[in-house]
Amino acid sequence: MSRPRVTILDYGAGNLRSVAKAFEHEGADAVLTADPAEAACADRLVLPGQGHFGQCMTRLEEAGLGDAVREHAGAGRPFLGICVGMQLLFDESEEAPSVRGLGLLPGPVQRLRTELPLPHVGWNAVEFIRTAESDPLLEGVAGPEPRFFYHVHSYGVLEADGPHVLGRCTYDDTFASIVGRDNVWGIQFHPEKSQEDGLRILRNFAGM
Repeated sequence: MSRPRVTILDYGAGNLRSVAKAFEHEGADAVLTADPAEAACADRLVLPGQGHFGQCMTRLEEAGLGDAVREHAGAGRPFLGICVGMQLLFDESEEAPSVRGLGLLPGPVQRLRTELPLPHVGWNAVEFIRTAESDPLLEGVAGPEPRFFYHVHSYGVLEADGPHVLGRCTYDDTFASIVGRDNVWGIQFHPEKSQEDGLRILRNFAGM
């Protein structure tokens, strides 16, 4: 049986090698690309991201990869945003008010409303909504009990009751930690640092 192929966008704004190695560990061939044409027609596409929303989105658009992402998602093929890559799926962010996001999911990204230290760093429990148990990305992970994942962020999707929210987390304030609609998913945490449950999510994605 051939190994599934996962294409990871290389636009200078993410820890690509650790994500690629995690997919390879789970039995997939991970390919890095900065080519919009290759990204648009990929079987499965991953958008990692670390740092500032505005800088990440600007780099993505300047490389011609923003339209490639929209084309890929519009074709109904599996797409996954990780960390800031999840935030880029939304319309806008308080971190960069003048920069538009990809607009694949509705709503804003906002600074976490908390008196606790920021960024929010470390393991935290994610509570799943009932429908998450039937979502293919979360097979074998989502259930009635929370699971712990490793987060590093200061901004998030604070509309944690939206129809696209699959899992939510609380750090003084509640935010969406896992989102999904149709063939588009986003996870705020780092799956490659989240041990078996994080790796299971990557394995599920690679198997789509």
